[in-house]
Amino acid sequence: MATTTTGRSRPATTAPPADAVEGAGPRGFAARVSLGRVFAPVPSEFLLIASTALILTGFGLVMVLSATMAESLAKGESPFEVVMKQAAFAIIGIPLMFIASRMPVEFWKKIAWPALILTIAFQMLVFVPGISVNNDGNTNWIRIAGLQMQPSEFLKLSLALWLGYVLYRKRSLLGSWKHVFIPVVPVAGLVIGLVAVGSHDLGTGLILMAILLGCMFFSGVKLRLFLVPLLLVLAAAAFFAVTSPNRMARIMSSLTNFDSTACYNAAVGDCYQAVHGVWGLAGGGLFGLGLGNSREKYGWLPAKSNDYIFAILGEELGLIGCLVVLVLFTLFAVGAFHVIRKTHDPFIRIVAGGITVWIVGQALVNIGVVLRLFPVLGVPLPFMSQGGTSLLSVLLACGVLLSFARTLPAPGFTTAVPVPAERGAAKRSSAGR
Repeated sequence: MATTTTGRSRPATTAPPADAVEGAGPRGFAARVSLGRVFAPVPSEFLLIASTALILTGFGLVMVLSATMAESLAKGESPFEVVMKQAAFAIIGIPLMFIASRMPVEFWKKIAWPALILTIAFQMLVFVPGISVNNDGNTNWIRIAGLQMQPSEFLKLSLALWLGYVLYRKRSLLGSWKHVFIPVVPVAGLVIGLVAVGSHDLGTGLILMAILLGCMFFSGVKLRLFLVPLLLVLAAAAFFAVTSPNRMARIMSSLTNFDSTACYNAAVGDCYQAVHGVWGLAGGGLFGLGLGNSREKYGWLPAKSNDYIFAILGEELGLIGCLVVLVLFTLFAVGAFHVIRKTHDPFIRIVAGGITVWIVGQALVNIGVVLRLFPVLGVPLPFMSQGGTSLLSVLLACGVLLSFARTLPAPGFTTAVPVPAERGAAKRSSAGR
């Protein structure tokens, strides 16, 4: 019995059971934590990567439509024929990107080996007669049930995951060249060889080489050990270029004078497309000719919707449109590099580094080819060029980056830690004493 100030006694009040309080107890706390995880604020890196990926994808669909609608009409097809196929891959890829963003880091570690084996088997289909497709000397495409795909695009993501997992497992042994090179160099050499030698696709082979070097760099390999793979990659690239007349013709065409007749007539020289790409950019000026008003897309620029879509962008939207795209890729790179810098997990740092080198590096190479700084290599502009498998693989890679970004702490967000019932009862009893 408790005594009041008036001297009267009253029954002692007891606290309600823990389970009777809304949200209390193990079940109530678990519900709050589950809801907290669903609606928890995501890091700014997540928003930056996701928003730039979505904007670039939408921008790419608009440019693919603009670049292809005239040719489709000339063939008697719907002007939306090409863009609808590209949009179908975007509709598949964007949800997959956000599904991948919900996967834990352990999931990516577990699938590293199976993903590499599966994508290598997929790449081997380019050697099957009746399925493989040849395009300008490259046999890096397959056609199944009327659907054309490029298996090497998925090799980029699987190689980054596999390199991250292997180098992560060997992180304490990377001071020895044996552990750095084995099995990294032989397996990566097999993957690159299947694409660059077997399929004659030097552009994709160079991107795979860049992923290899990027993963090794972000793994913290010593500089003296990093230089050897770098020299091997440069030597391999030179060998692949010299041993192919088609590749050498592309390289030499980048040195041809703009005034050459060979650059004007498609039937004469290999510099035709490169020069018309520059002319398209130059014709756009500062503000462009207007969306849909490109001249080069009317039969002058063969790869107008894939490798040279940046030229159509510059012609129609001018320097302003080109700068907008460059700013979007810069913001994407900033978000990705923040993930690399802030994480404490070596696996995340290595894989994120490889993916960033792949997407940002490929964008720079594509734009450099259009500006005629590099020879024609045949690599698409990520997110924007026509190509369903390319778009799908890049969106999946963004999903992996978003999954990694979720592991970073969001500013101002803390998760409540439950107090065990025994400890709480002990504190209350000690306070009563």
